[in-house]
Amino acid sequence: LIDPRTRDWAYGVAERLGVDLELFAPLRRPGDPAGLLLPRVLEETGLTGPVPVTTVGSHDTASAVAAVPATGERFAYICTGTWSLAGLELDAPVLTEESRAANFTNELGLDGTVRYLRNIMGLWLLQECVRDWGDPDLGELLRAAAGVPALRSVVDAGDSAFLAPGRMPERIAAACRESGQPVPSSPAETTRCILDSLALAHRRAVAEAQALADHPVDVVHIVGGGTRNALLCQLTADACGLPVVAGPAEAAALGNVLVQARTQGVVGDRASMRRLVARTQPLVRYEPQGDPAAWRAAEDRLARA
Repeated sequence: LIDPRTRDWAYGVAERLGVDLELFAPLRRPGDPAGLLLPRVLEETGLTGPVPVTTVGSHDTASAVAAVPATGERFAYICTGTWSLAGLELDAPVLTEESRAANFTNELGLDGTVRYLRNIMGLWLLQECVRDWGDPDLGELLRAAAGVPALRSVVDAGDSAFLAPGRMPERIAAACRESGQPVPSSPAETTRCILDSLALAHRRAVAEAQALADHPVDVVHIVGGGTRNALLCQLTADACGLPVVAGPAEAAALGNVLVQARTQGVVGDRASMRRLVARTQPLVRYEPQGDPAAWRAAEDRLARA
């Protein structure tokens, strides 16, 4: 019901659907004042009023992207967790049929920007496997996975076959078997298959976003829980052929706070917010390694599967 060009209600769409827009509250943008905490909330929290309430990037990804510690505009981001959300920050939406067919979305961000992104399954695949294996030590599992040969088997991380919970290792093995690839036979091999596959999905999303938006990038920023997975960050750098800067892990919370702080005059513009994040948060840089042709071959293999 939002017009992606005007950022206002899509009045024509609402009229055709018979939706009465008077039923909705007024539209607000991140950083707009939203009022004051109610007396009962002040009492419950022990705060002394008045306490202003500020709207923020109301989707957690919008807040996370606001806290990406980028130093310029030529960057891609990957918000990692149960899902990976990979894309670009743009000034205008990409509304082509090619973009729609490639399953990219245009979502609003801070200061009228557009989060042009694709949803990818993410660490859900590994989380479900770990649960099935009885919650082994994750650090040991990742160290073992790092020793498994790269790109031995890959699966489509966006396949709906992996959406449901339960029996994830079996479903990954079945997908490898059906595509004629070696079947993972241990938790370490399955974990490596998952992380290689996620890095491959990140590669595809970042490359396609650049092409569809005609917006080249020089670096990929990974934020969210996946920043703690050094193997995934390195594999993403290798797959994309671009440096990866990992951090902060709590980007959504930081972006939320920074927008509130900006409204109160504590910090400056969006660039200043990002400089503050880069200066105060632990960041790790990963340079691409290995043979890029191996990733192209894996991508071709998956496309033929």
